[in-house]
Amino acid sequence: MSQYEIKHEILGRPDYAMIKLSLEENQMANVEPSAMAAMDSNIRMKTKAKGGIIKGIKRKLTGESFFMNEFTAKKGPGELFISPALPGDTEHIYLEDSNIILQGSAFVASSEGVTIDSKFQGLKGLFNGEGFFLIQAKGIGDLFFNTYGSMIEIPVDGNYVVDNGYIVAFEDTLQYHTEVVGGLKFGVTTLMSGEGIVCRFEGHGRLWIQSRQLGPFVGWASTFGTGKKGLVGSVLDNV
Repeated sequence: MSQYEIKHEILGRPDYAMIKLSLEENQMANVEPSAMAAMDSNIRMKTKAKGGIIKGIKRKLTGESFFMNEFTAKKGPGELFISPALPGDTEHIYLEDSNIILQGSAFVASSEGVTIDSKFQGLKGLFNGEGFFLIQAKGIGDLFFNTYGSMIEIPVDGNYVVDNGYIVAFEDTLQYHTEVVGGLKFGVTTLMSGEGIVCRFEGHGRLWIQSRQLGPFVGWASTFGTGKKGLVGSVLDNV
């Protein structure tokens, strides 16, 4: 086992996955903020801004915190339980001097040999309804990322089209561009909502998609709000 490889177990799959990391003495893991659920008392946490002030601002624009929590086992090994923010599955990949591109909220944790950075997408990023930046994970070591819903891995060899709201991650061996489908005209509403926008992937590599979108669920759940009559009130009126 290399110094960047962490013993781990993914529990509760596929609906409510939780990661159990077994850190060796002085081994460190990078974890997204607020994801620590439980840990041995000899594990120490340090919060750091990754990539400096400018890159931190970029992450702030994506809705992602530019802070990262570092957990290190001191004076012996220790266990760390990590709980992702969204209910769904979690995937583990061991990077071997390779790159994975993640959508903003997918990153959960990584080992010390993996660098997490914001990757500017230019106008391509404008089309995805998620912000201007994607996250790039590169280097050598463990990478953990999660979905909302189930995770599906698709081996791409040639061309493949995915609705922007279902993309979780993809290998950087895949090239992609965004386009409007269904005869929609490009405009402000399309730009901000992501409706009718897809990504066309080309090349050879792996692509991960999720079985659900968070946006439609939030819209559905908002109908139960107390500030409006909502769906429940409408149903009761017709009973």
